[in-house]
Amino acid sequence: MAKKVETISLIDTFSEFKETKNIDRMTMVSVLEESFRSVISKMFGTDENYDVIVNPDKGDFEIWRNRVVVADEELTNPNMQIALSEAQKIDASYEVGEEVTDEVIFAKFGRRAILNLRQTLASKILELEKDSLYNKYIDKVGTIIAAEVYQIWKKEILLLDDEGNELLLPKTEQIPSDFYRKGETVRAVVARVDNKNNNPKIILSRTSPVFLQRLLEMEVPEINDGLITIKKIARIPGERAKLAVESYDDRIDPVGACVGVKGSRIHGIVRELRNENIDVINYTSNIQLFIQRALSPAHVSSIIMHEEDKKAEVYLKPEEVSLAIGKGGMNIKLASMLTEYTIDVYRELDENATDEDIYLEEFADEIDEWVIDAIKAIGLDTAKAVLNAPREMLIEKADLEEDTVDEVLDILRAEFEE
Repeated sequence: MAKKVETISLIDTFSEFKETKNIDRMTMVSVLEESFRSVISKMFGTDENYDVIVNPDKGDFEIWRNRVVVADEELTNPNMQIALSEAQKIDASYEVGEEVTDEVIFAKFGRRAILNLRQTLASKILELEKDSLYNKYIDKVGTIIAAEVYQIWKKEILLLDDEGNELLLPKTEQIPSDFYRKGETVRAVVARVDNKNNNPKIILSRTSPVFLQRLLEMEVPEINDGLITIKKIARIPGERAKLAVESYDDRIDPVGACVGVKGSRIHGIVRELRNENIDVINYTSNIQLFIQRALSPAHVSSIIMHEEDKKAEVYLKPEEVSLAIGKGGMNIKLASMLTEYTIDVYRELDENATDEDIYLEEFADEIDEWVIDAIKAIGLDTAKAVLNAPREMLIEKADLEEDTVDEVLDILRAEFEE
């Protein structure tokens, strides 16, 4: 009776794990066998003379022990050997040297053995669960999934997928204006799977360029069909993004296909990304032309390329400079990210101007030396170079206060007005 009770208890445990952890039957049978063998090995020092048979269909298990018959006085290891007199109680025909196989009632090993078995089984199943979770999500890296908000912490959100697996959306991977409540569904891309100490953590992202790429693939059939290729993406999450697209079919306008009629295809993505403005441009391998397109909506007058340093000096009409830089320097920053070139913008020089230029050192009596050094450090050596450079660039790149920049510009302008 004891055996039956313990059998039912253990098989219930087996069924529970099988049902909730999505582990296949053959694997579970193997884990049960290993767990029994582990406990037997701990108790007797070896499990090599035991046969463990798990019957998942019947919901029970059997353990059989194999022992060699020895003369009564030669019995030294009751686990591996059986005395002749004991063997003949089972069957009178047994002789020394033969093997006796008898069934072992696991429950008779005692409560400690049963507890040990359950702990071993739980540990092995937990390992399997972790392996299963890792293998499932390592194949999903770069794909969009939907999950439910379960708990919200300061630095991250805990989400559950449809199988109850835990996923993490760190604050750094959330769009700044993201706001969620418990029970809401979140869409994000699987960014990576960390597996330190065999403890998988699935990290999601809504700020990754891959998230935008996958959303576009879902909305634009031509991308999904391979007729349009997304070549480059640059994002300032929740604010603005630029992406370069290319079509190998002259009949397809890649920009128009991505945007859709009256923006129909892009609108849904913009909403998902919390009103992130998305600029779509035609990709070209001509880097000079690519930089011009990347600085849209500004119109570039001329570009001087420094390909060895991956730098570009871009000259624009004065009224175009603020467009090229964009609000908070966002347009030029995205253009640099997209083209992988450092872009410096300048006002177009007046070709009719006849005034001679003056080196900054000549103003040392009016401008502090450290200010001159800071301006020269960003490649501006003369008064006209500074006057032609955007004010925003002087503030940001030279790391100067606005008042300091305005004072310098006033001093330099006054020189030429005289």
